Formats: sequence, structure tokens, C-alpha cells
Amino acid sequence: MLRRGTLRRGRGAGPEDPRDPLAPEQVSRVRAVLALGGVPASELQDGVQQVRLKLLERAADGREAPRDVSAWAAVVASNWAMDYHRARRRQERLGERLASLRTESQPAKDTEESKVLSMAVAKGLDELTDTQRQVVVLRFYADLPVRAIAERLGVPEGTVKSRLHGAVRALRARLHEDEVV
Repeated sequence: MLRRGTLRRGRGAGPEDPRDPLAPEQVSRVRAVLALGGVPASELQDGVQQVRLKLLERAADGREAPRDVSAWAAVVASNWAMDYHRARRRQERLGERLASLRTESQPAKDTEESKVLSMAVAKGLDELTDTQRQVVVLRFYADLPVRAIAERLGVPEGTVKSRLHGAVRALRARLHEDEVV
């Protein structure tokens, strides 16, 4: 259970520290939930720290400690494990997409053609409005879905889609104009 009055600011809070919001048995349970969730051993400590952080954020916001800190910590750990796997899959998909862009006939180093294309895209991005450039970068470079972009920018999903459509159309026109594609 959370030891009331132990959430103090300060350095050095760790598993054996009396200021640690998680008791040692809670830390063990969190590690077990993370391990059962498929999180590699090298990432378990990060997961435990994220659970501690959530509990400390909750206290900093002035909310009461959960009735059963162990159960609450297990749920937070389970959610963190799912987020960990989603992020890993997203990175793998991005790697696959980048790899598929390179054909076997294309050497790993930059070709003259790809340099010209990169320069044309960079020039086209510079000519977009700030809002269009923002959504293009978040969608195609940060690989965020439309919903996440909308949440991050605080605008409706339709607005994000509209900006993306206009930006892609402008980039395509620019690349055709420069006879790059």
C-alpha cells in the first residue's frame, strides 16, 4: 500500500528509499506484470519508473492515492507494456516502409536522382503554409495517425485531413512543375 505522507520531493527515491511511493512488493508485482506483458528484461526498470511517475503525478495533481495501489500499479504497468509493443511495431513498420522505398537496384548510398528528389521535396515543404508543413511533418516524418495529429494540435480530424490533402496536392504540383516526378 502507498505509505501516506511519503510522496515528498527530493532526489534518491528508489526501491529501498522510504520516499518511494511503491513498496518493494509492489515493485515486484509491477516487474512481473511487465514481464508477463512481453517487455524485455532490459526495459523492466523503465516500466517501473513510469508507474512511479504516474503515481507521483497523481499525487502532484492533488488526487488521492488509489484505494489499492498494487492493483492500480498493475493496470498502469499492463498499459505501459501495451504502449511499449505498439511503439516497437510502429518503428518496425517505419523501417519496413523505408526499406521498401529502396529497390534492390538502388545502391544504399544516395544516388543523384534521390538527391534531386530530396532537394525538391525540401523546397516544396518550404513553400507550404506553416499549418500544412506541420501536418505533413507529423504525418509522414513522425508517422503519426490523423487522430494523434488532431489531438496534438487541438483541431478536428477533418481539419488535419483537409490540410494534408492541400499540402500533398501542392507538393505534387511542385514536383511536377520541377519535372522531378
